[in-house]
Amino acid sequence: MNETISLLQNHSSVRSFKNKKLSEEQVNHIFKAANQASSFSLLQAVSIIRITDEKARKEIMKLCGDQQYIQDASEFWIFCSDFNRNHQIAPHVDISYTEFLQIGAVDAGLMSQNAMVAAESMGLGGVYIGAVRLNIEELTEYLELPEYVIPIVGLCIGYPAEEKSDLKPRLPQSIVMHTNKYEPFNLEDIEKYDEEMRNYYENRPIRAPFTARKVKGWSDHIDDHLERSILPNMLRFLNKQGYAKK
Repeated sequence: MNETISLLQNHSSVRSFKNKKLSEEQVNHIFKAANQASSFSLLQAVSIIRITDEKARKEIMKLCGDQQYIQDASEFWIFCSDFNRNHQIAPHVDISYTEFLQIGAVDAGLMSQNAMVAAESMGLGGVYIGAVRLNIEELTEYLELPEYVIPIVGLCIGYPAEEKSDLKPRLPQSIVMHTNKYEPFNLEDIEKYDEEMRNYYENRPIRAPFTARKVKGWSDHIDDHLERSILPNMLRFLNKQGYAKK
């Protein structure tokens, strides 16, 4: 195993940060790593909003479920799908097709992952903030995002204030990786994974608002979290921003 594989296989989210800033050199290295991520046909349909203003951090934190680490982290970046630039360069192209939204979302995910890995390679830590979509219309207005720009994911980066948690178990390869065609999963594998997750949560201290407050398996988590993840006005918002009309 080489250093890169070890880094990737030992990733865990950090939600408690020291009150310590990153140097601009560190910020630039992380940005360059993110910016070098693969991009569909080099469309480069992503913009990063770096939130440095303390008041802005507080307001955005409120819109993102009051997750304190948004304010505490050294850096908070919001990765946006951005076809506004492309549209201005080629205004005759209809950007309202769903495919453009998918392209921007995938590119934003790739860039944010590169940023996370770069940060961790420096001894830093981070956590993704999917809650940038929780009050997406209000956040879009606050950030003054124009048409064809939508927030996809936030990323907190900073110096870990405590030891990282034990690695959270992931679904086994027998469930996740299929060979040549989609294969039905084995319920026994899910039950084994449920038990593994129950053991993990039983021994994990509760540190953050969104950390599981009860010992539960993955199946229980899915049953609970799917409903909480529904944002019924999302399609209307996407249409308003010019996306997913076709």
